[in-house]
Amino acid sequence: MYDPYIRRAAEAMAQTMSEARVPMYGARVRLPDRKAIEELIREMRKLMFPAYFGDAALMTLDAADYAALLLERIETALQRQIALALPEEEIDRSSATAREVVEQLPRIQQQLLTDVDAFFEGDPAAQNKEEVIFAYPGLFAIFVYRIAHELFLRHVPIIPRIMTEYAHSRTGIDIHPGAAIGSYFFIDHGTGVVIGETSELGDHVKLYQGVTLGALSTRGGHGGVSGKRHPTVESDATIYSGASILGGDTVIGQGAVVGGNTFLTHSVPAGMRVINRTPEPELRMPRAKQQS
Repeated sequence: MYDPYIRRAAEAMAQTMSEARVPMYGARVRLPDRKAIEELIREMRKLMFPAYFGDAALMTLDAADYAALLLERIETALQRQIALALPEEEIDRSSATAREVVEQLPRIQQQLLTDVDAFFEGDPAAQNKEEVIFAYPGLFAIFVYRIAHELFLRHVPIIPRIMTEYAHSRTGIDIHPGAAIGSYFFIDHGTGVVIGETSELGDHVKLYQGVTLGALSTRGGHGGVSGKRHPTVESDATIYSGASILGGDTVIGQGAVVGGNTFLTHSVPAGMRVINRTPEPELRMPRAKQQS
């Protein structure tokens, strides 16, 4: 029926499937629907910033009725996806978890408005706050993170990471849903920013493109990792482009400034400035012009 080389390849793959340490074949693994989660993000964006992303027809309703309609729709869809993500023995908590997250959405909306303020005040190129809401990738990444973080806190598997990886794919900004981030958070440009799982950021923190808040590599692999692995950045700190700050014991103190392309594995006291000294550029005339 099949050519011999097809049969050999198929048998080798079947053996891999049977011996793998993760489910590979048989009953389909219970997983949430990625497209449904992306649609949930769009629905939440309509709820948070309706004048920018909402349905014009629905906005003929009173604002409270508009919000109630979307909140109910979001809760129903979220409960369905949480039920798919949880182990079967925990499915019963999907309804209560969805409700808890929905109850946090008004607070998250208010916190996002502080982020909008931070973007507008931090970026002189921003023409107005409307531009920040409608077009800035950093704000989109923070919006998705703040939703995902609530699910992470409630020990919902998979979904928080799907959400933040969706934002990562759209913006180049990788914020782990486990990170703890305060209000008035500003990411300028954003491409290449990485914020690890146990990072802690205070209020009014500014990050520029290419900043990494990461963990030190461990020889023990996954089994050797525990506790706080990523840095703490206290309130009013600024970290410029390309800086790498690593380690759970590393603290960037309140109001500190870390210069571009700096590599840090130790703490910086409050109010200090860290400058990465690089060789000064040297101008030389091309040899051909020197000879002439």
